[in-house]
Amino acid sequence: MSTDKLIIPEYDNCLVNLANSVLKKFGTEILHDTLPLADQYLAGEYKNVVVLLLDAMGMSAIEKHLSEDGFFRSHLAGSFSSVFPPTTVAATTSVLSGLYPNEHGWLGWDMYYPGLDKNVTVFTNTDQLTEKEGAEHSKDPDGNVVWGEDSLEKPGPACDFNAAYKYTPYKSILDRIREAGGTAEASMPFLPPYPDTLDAIFDRIRDLCKEPGNKFIYSYWGEPDTTMHKTGVKSQETHDMLALLEKKVEELASDLDDTLLLITADHGHIDGNNLCILDYPEVLSCLKRLPSIEPRALSFFVKEDCMDRFPAVFKEAFGGDFLLLTKEEVLNCKLFGPDKDREGLCDMIGDFLACGITNTTVFATHIEAQMMPGVHAGMTPEEYSIPLIVVE
Repeated sequence: MSTDKLIIPEYDNCLVNLANSVLKKFGTEILHDTLPLADQYLAGEYKNVVVLLLDAMGMSAIEKHLSEDGFFRSHLAGSFSSVFPPTTVAATTSVLSGLYPNEHGWLGWDMYYPGLDKNVTVFTNTDQLTEKEGAEHSKDPDGNVVWGEDSLEKPGPACDFNAAYKYTPYKSILDRIREAGGTAEASMPFLPPYPDTLDAIFDRIRDLCKEPGNKFIYSYWGEPDTTMHKTGVKSQETHDMLALLEKKVEELASDLDDTLLLITADHGHIDGNNLCILDYPEVLSCLKRLPSIEPRALSFFVKEDCMDRFPAVFKEAFGGDFLLLTKEEVLNCKLFGPDKDREGLCDMIGDFLACGITNTTVFATHIEAQMMPGVHAGMTPEEYSIPLIVVE
């Protein structure tokens, strides 16, 4: 492995440290070092501490689209790092657990679970999205290739239990604070009471902050990630979404009293050069199953008789767009985190891991490659660098 292109997150200055700063603030035993950038604000006396995570609102996005004297950038305390891979599953789980990805094991959108011997889409607990054998594309009036939804197999339930929670369980910082006698609440679509719009999420924050007693509130919203995936980082739609988020958060902040509001992101985005693994039969012929983890952090389980030649086959297909690491190199360089790996992690990450170092991205289906101009989970500064915006 050539290490000159290897970029490991600042694991002493990342989302894990922010989560541990919150634990420290609420008198709970910390799991790792805290984040000094956040500690200086958390040292103040506040009735409420709110962490609002806006999916994919990395430093590069706010610098591209938002004014220096606007609400977000005028309240920017500084930047810090996501985790690897810089993607929602790994990063938000690091925030909610206070653990590094190698400790909690939620590494990416699709994970291989040895207990099931298949790839599972983590958040939906369904089988990995796949393309129908022999699926064909159409063309639009300009002659461009178009893949439709009918090209996909309908993913079924992965199992009759939640695979991620069974095989990679963790205790949330919300539960840790509660067990220590504190109050911790959530305002996000995936935790009770499941507010599913930005207005509903912010209304819940407003209501919680009015309730008596000190408390921590964790909040998440899936924008601008959804918009950037659909339209790209530089699009007008992305600009408008970021402007809307800034306006809505400013309105929220003006309604809160005695509250420390910390706004951050899980990762950044770049515009991708998207490919589909199905167009590379030589690579596929070496594999036991489709790649897992993420399209910019591809985990390959390789057939025994292909192990020696796979690096050359991969390089022939994708050149220098990825840094290809063996499992041993991944574990030795502590790419997923500096502390002890959770039991069984080595069996989940494959024989090789391909880390995106340019904008080339490799999806498992053609329609995903077509529909997602905005991408993340690779090893570029734009994907790693995230803001800490502080409103006191």
